[in-house]
Amino acid sequence: MPLISNKLDEFFDRHFIFRGKSILLQNGTLPNEATMKKCLALNVASDWFSEPELNYSAMELESDSPNPAGLSDIPLREFFAQNQENELVSLSSRARGLLNFKAKKRFCSKCGSPLKDDKKFTALTCTKCNTTFFPQIEPAVIVLVSRGEEILLARHANRTSTFWTTLAGFVEIGETAEAAVHREIFEETGIRVKNVRYVSSQSWPFPDQLMLAFLAEYDSGEIKIQEEEILEAQWFNRANLPTIAPKGSVAHNLITGVFGQ
Repeated sequence: MPLISNKLDEFFDRHFIFRGKSILLQNGTLPNEATMKKCLALNVASDWFSEPELNYSAMELESDSPNPAGLSDIPLREFFAQNQENELVSLSSRARGLLNFKAKKRFCSKCGSPLKDDKKFTALTCTKCNTTFFPQIEPAVIVLVSRGEEILLARHANRTSTFWTTLAGFVEIGETAEAAVHREIFEETGIRVKNVRYVSSQSWPFPDQLMLAFLAEYDSGEIKIQEEEILEAQWFNRANLPTIAPKGSVAHNLITGVFGQ
């Protein structure tokens, strides 16, 4: 794995500046090295690093700091949508995910001592007991269920957005991804599915998910929602869909048939 460095004095082709779930752009493109150094000089960065082997650097701005001159921020999801066929999506996901990891993992869970960047791996190592911690990824399934010309969509209870999207949930310990598909769909809607088929995946650093996308067919059951998770769920005809998950998400690709049906 590439070695994380805290040096920004090497020349890299790509520089990422984040604040929360947004990415900052300079005239619509990624900022340059001079802008990164300016942020450091202004003391508005809470963390930064580079990965020389991957030819990029990344920075997190303080949540309450103003945008440096010439920079504007857009939601990272929108950036994904604008660069779907570009390696910038995977690289920015990696950068955002590593900044999340470094922010959450500051102390050793074994002895409580501070952690530091490992000298060999993309990891953090305890300054006292030398325990090494690697970034963790939480796998989750996301599923489009079809019934003839209809698809099953839902609005989630724990989101402020009003769009309709596919069902999703985390894979539990000891469970296969396919088993998680069956369990999540039944728990959230009371629907049994069949012919489960994996189609794609997407890194989703909000904060550290790997979304495993599936197609499935309706088998049996009537909709009975899990109210603590789902506000409502309905069957929609493919020709008459409500407002759906935005571009840049694997949910949007599932609904719009990018992976076939």
